[in-house]
Formats: sequence, structure tokens, C-alpha cells
Amino acid sequence: MSANLAMAQAKGGAKPLAGETVKMVRIDALSGLMAPVGGNQLKSYQFFAEKFSANNPAGVKFEVTGIDNKLSPTETLNALKSALDQGVRYVIQGNGSSVALALIDAINKHNERNPGKEVIYLNDAAVDPDLTNSKCSYWHFRFDADTSMKMEAMTSFIKDQKDVQKVYLLNQNYSHGQQVAKFAKEMLGRKRPDIQIVGEDLHPLAQVRDFAPYIAKIKASGADTVITGNWGSDLALLVKAANEGGYNGKFYTYYTGVTGTPTALGQGGAGRVFQVAYSHYNMGGQMDTWMKEFNTKFNDDFYTGSVIHVFTVLSQAMANAKSTDPVKVAAAMEGLKVKSFNGEVEVRKTDHQLQQPLYMTVWQKADAKHPYSPEKTGMTLAPVKEFPSYISSTPTSCQMKRPSAG
Repeated sequence: MSANLAMAQAKGGAKPLAGETVKMVRIDALSGLMAPVGGNQLKSYQFFAEKFSANNPAGVKFEVTGIDNKLSPTETLNALKSALDQGVRYVIQGNGSSVALALIDAINKHNERNPGKEVIYLNDAAVDPDLTNSKCSYWHFRFDADTSMKMEAMTSFIKDQKDVQKVYLLNQNYSHGQQVAKFAKEMLGRKRPDIQIVGEDLHPLAQVRDFAPYIAKIKASGADTVITGNWGSDLALLVKAANEGGYNGKFYTYYTGVTGTPTALGQGGAGRVFQVAYSHYNMGGQMDTWMKEFNTKFNDDFYTGSVIHVFTVLSQAMANAKSTDPVKVAAAMEGLKVKSFNGEVEVRKTDHQLQQPLYMTVWQKADAKHPYSPEKTGMTLAPVKEFPSYISSTPTSCQMKRPSAG
């Protein structure tokens, strides 16, 4: 484990909660077009639950099960009820900010009506900035970087790329996709006012099976670059259509590393596809070891690094609070700084948004320096720029309502 965990253990002597089991439920898509993503992430949680159960400063055991929400807010609320009926106090979700908004609302109401049975919502991938701004909640903690933080880093990189002149914005038609388009226009306007936005499209989430018509529009617009927040099948099929349609422009993405997209890219797109994220395939150190082990065990790639943040922060907060009670743990998580795989990260107290470094990577052939190859493509995402936390950090308008003491 990391040095600060070892230090915390030494400082605290015996692990305060040895023998306690923390039950967690991940509510996410395990069927439909996004099932490969949800399935990969559930395996990631179960893999790391085992790792952290063997060694964490609180001495707790973690147990993670999954419930399929079919990417639907309504199904999510049924899943939450089922988790609550099982006595679960820690709920995890990530895919789909529309789902996240429904969860925040339901958990706020539940906690208000059921003192002593409070639930914490651990968000590993829903990145709509509103979740830690106008909709912020004391019970919600986000371990991914939000859409605006990633766009801040992406546009800081693009501003120095003189070959980017004409940009096409293609995104999924829900909060995250809409925010990608909004922040791209705003931040490029500020940093590179000479760049032209030559087209903009929003398409239904997880429903399009053929992106050829969109690629035709992109080519007709003369765009040299596409900015997209698409993920899962919506990015894999977009990239496949670009390859087949002969579009040779650049793609600036959020989720190239996610299941299916590396295969869709194949050997194509070298030097033309970029990703902004809080981790990448070639982090080195302990992360390297874990990724190889995950790959050997599941014949799949580990890419949701926020899973590690969740367990690192949660176990340290439980050790500090000497409790697994969500009320005490939430208070201990606020402002907590821990050493994670991408350096020191901090749970910002004002809005519960994790502050962390971000990386710009590019799709290229795997080599001695960047050896990890996702989906056996012979390619990888190699880092081209690191952005320290203060660069990607964005202000918050959150007016946090904290539970009254007592």
C-alpha cells in the first residue's frame, strides 16, 4: 500500500475496525449496449475490494455486489430501494449523470427521513459539473474529475496545437454531452478565439448503431478536429465509422481507454486520438502490477482508476473516524488528503469534488517506455502532458447543506 497508509497504520497502532464488513452496492448498467462498461467496472470493484480488504488502515473488509439499472433513472430508484432493504449504507454509481441526479435526490430524501440509517453515495464516473455545484449534496462524493475540469486541461493542451483550426462538437444528448459542448465553446473562445466551431451535433445516448451519417457531416464541415465526450459503444462505433469513412482528422476524447474503443481504433488513429483523464495505462509502480494482475485474471483491462480512490479515501476516513457509520465517515472524508496512484488527491470540503492531476495521452504503438496494450491491439495511450491539480481545478458554486450536529 502507499506510504501514507502505512504511516497511518503505524500512528494508529492496531487497526480500529478489524473484523467489520462494509457492504457496498454498485448500481449501474449490466445489460444493453453499455453492459461491457458496467460489467468491467463491477469486476474492478470486486478485484480491489479483495486487495483493500487484505490491507487498509481501518482493518475493515469490503464486500461489493452489483444491481443492473439498465442506465435508467427509474430502474436506479428501484435498485436503490433494494439496496436499502439489504441494509447497505454505501452506494456506488458512475455511468450516466441523469442517473446520478436521480440518485442524489433519492438519497438526500432517504437520509432526511431516516436518521440513523444514512447512506453515502460514492460517484466514480458521473461527471456533470452540476453534481458538485447547484445539485451538490453532503452525502455525495465524486472521485472522477468533472466535465469542466477535463475540458480545462484539454483546452489548455489544444491552445498550443497550431494544426487545430476547425472543430466539430459531437456528443451524447444528455447532461454530460451537453456540458462538453458548452465548456468546449466557452474555453476555446477564451484560449484560442481563432478556432472555428464548424459543426455541432447531439445524438441519443446508447442508441445509435451506425455513425456513418455523422462522419459524413463532419467531413463535409471541413473539421480537422472532433471533440467528443462519448463513451462506451457511442465512442467505439463513432471511431469505427471514422476509420471506415476515411476521416483523418483528430479526435479529442474523454474515454478512449474504455471497453471496446481500443479495438475499434485498432492500429488506426496513431497520433490522432487524444484522451484527457485522471489516469492512463502506463502509470507505472503499483498500478502496473495491479493492471497486469487484473488483465491475467479477467482477460480485460482495468481503466476506472477512481475505484482505487474510493477504497483509499473510504478506508482512511473510516480509520480516522474509528467508525463505519456513514455520518461519521462523511465528516472524516471532507477535506481528506491521501496519496493515490496519481499523486496526492484531496476531497475538497466545499463540494466533495476530488482534486487530482489530469493527463493528456495520445494513441500510439506500444513500446518499451509505454508497454501496456489494451485489448491486445499492440497500441496504447502514452502520456504527452500532465496537468497538476491546480490547473484542472474549477471553482464551485456549491452551498453545502450539512446535517446539524446532534
